[in-house]
Amino acid sequence: MRFVKDISQETISMLQRIYKQSKHHRVRQRAHCLLLSYHGSTTTQLMKIFQVDRITIYHWFNAWETRHLAGLYDQAKQGRPQKCTPEQKEYIRQWAKAFPKNLNQIGALVAEHFQVRLSKQTLKRILKSMAFSWRRVRKGVKGEPEPEEYQQKKEALYDLQQQASQGILDLYYFDESGFCLNPYLPYAWQEKDETITLESAHSKRLNVLGFLSKNNELQAYSRVGSVDSNVVVRCINDLVKILIRKLFWLWTTHLSILVRHFKTMLLHGKRKA
Repeated sequence: MRFVKDISQETISMLQRIYKQSKHHRVRQRAHCLLLSYHGSTTTQLMKIFQVDRITIYHWFNAWETRHLAGLYDQAKQGRPQKCTPEQKEYIRQWAKAFPKNLNQIGALVAEHFQVRLSKQTLKRILKSMAFSWRRVRKGVKGEPEPEEYQQKKEALYDLQQQASQGILDLYYFDESGFCLNPYLPYAWQEKDETITLESAHSKRLNVLGFLSKNNELQAYSRVGSVDSNVVVRCINDLVKILIRKLFWLWTTHLSILVRHFKTMLLHGKRKA
C-alpha cells in the first residue's frame, strides 16, 4: 500500500484551500486525493472515488513527491510541431490577399513552393492565427478622392454642422437603398454533399430614398424601378416644399403669438389709464 506521509499542518491547510477554491477541476481532484491518502484511504479506495486507474493515482503521488504543490498542476506540453515556418506563413499571408476566396489556389502554391501539402482546415487555422477571418465582402466607392478636394468638402461639411447646431439652418443627409424578394448570400458554410437552396420569387426592386436631419427627422420616398437624377431632383423639390410650408407655419404661429401679446399690452395700458 502506498500513502502520502510527512505533510506539515501548513501544507495540509494549503491543500484544503486549493481543494475548495481552485478554478481547475484537475487541481482540486489531485489535492483531494492527497488529503484522503494522508488520512488513510487506500489506493483501491481512491480509484473508486475518482474513477481512475491505479497508474493515474501513482502519477499524482509521483508528481507530489518530486514537485510538491507545483505537482498538482499540469506541466506545459510541447505539442505537435508546426507544419509551416514563420517565413512560409508570410508567403501564405500574401497569397491570401491575392486569392482571398480560393483556399485551393493557396494550397497549390504552398505545395509548389515548399513541397508541403496542407488541408483546407490547416490553412484556415493558419489564417485565423494571423488574424484573418471569413466574413462578408463589402462594397466601396471606386477609386480614392483627391486629398485637397476631400479636405475642402470635409471642412465645408463641418461648417454646415456647426450652423445646424446653432439653429441657423436645417441640415439633412441623403441616401438611397433598395429591397427585393430575391435573396442574396455572398457566402455560406455548407456540407460537402448538400447544397443550401432558398426559395425566391421574381420581383421588382423597391428603392427608398431618404432625407434625415440632425434632429432625426426623416422624410422618405419609395419608388419601384430604377432611380435616376430626375427622380432625385423631384424628391429634393418635394422636400423643399415641405420645409417651406413648415417654415411658413412656424412664422404664422409666432406672428399670431406676437399679435395676441401686443393686444394684451394695449388692453392692460387702457385699464391703467
